Amino acid sequence: MIRPALLAFAALALAACQPPSGRESDAPPLQTVENVEIERYLGRWFEIARYDHRFERGCAGVTADYALRDDGLIDVTNTCYQGGLDGVAETANGRARIADEATNAQLEVSFFGPFWGDYWIIDLAEDYSWAIVSEPGGRYLWILSRTPQMDEDTLARRLDWLEAQGFDTSRLIRVEQWESAGAAPDAGQAR
Repeated sequence: MIRPALLAFAALALAACQPPSGRESDAPPLQTVENVEIERYLGRWFEIARYDHRFERGCAGVTADYALRDDGLIDVTNTCYQGGLDGVAETANGRARIADEATNAQLEVSFFGPFWGDYWIIDLAEDYSWAIVSEPGGRYLWILSRTPQMDEDTLARRLDWLEAQGFDTSRLIRVEQWESAGAAPDAGQAR
């Protein structure tokens, strides 16, 4: 039988592994966009900015590719170049599932077997040219674009919007990216 003290220690140890929230403690609950057309969301996204976390530390040229599978799940291929655009390509393959079919804006992603993490689309351009993704606690944050370079005015407006949502935008890391989509290798292809 597991003792309550061991359970409490395990819960504390797990909580210590989580990065701190990137949102103000008095911020209202995080909301997702009203609707996502999954077919339009599929394809390649370039990471423009992110909160720092251990599984992308040192990554440049980060892309995320999404493709619908026959079983209804979504294939996820994340590629990063360690240390810079001329670095070694590292690819992580995972899968995603829709967690809220009413909006398609709340997904869950898994790269490690039975473990799933929240992937909430909290802001999205009408033309699907950019997206902002987080999770309910605001510990993770990504600004994504269909192109490797995002218009600076658009980015500035999105940063203002994030601040109004209680996010600490000073924590964002700008990601070194390709000059154009044509310069970026295909998913998982070493340069």
